[in-house]
Amino acid sequence: MIYYVIPRELADKYYEKFKEKFAGVEGVEVIIDRRQGERRSSAEGGGRRVVRDRRRRRLPGSFPDV
Repeated sequence: MIYYVIPRELADKYYEKFKEKFAGVEGVEVIIDRRQGERRSSAEGGGRRVVRDRRRRRLPGSFPDV
């Protein structure tokens, strides 16, 4: 399934046009983006993104010279 997402601000102008254009195309759906506000709100950790490194940490120390 392919979703053609139209921003809410442009929905009045483009939604019907794209809906008609892709009406006969199988696997394509035209939708309007209805999200509001930031997803990272202050209630969920201050609005800052936390980036985590999932790789295994190296053991402390150094390798002997070979």
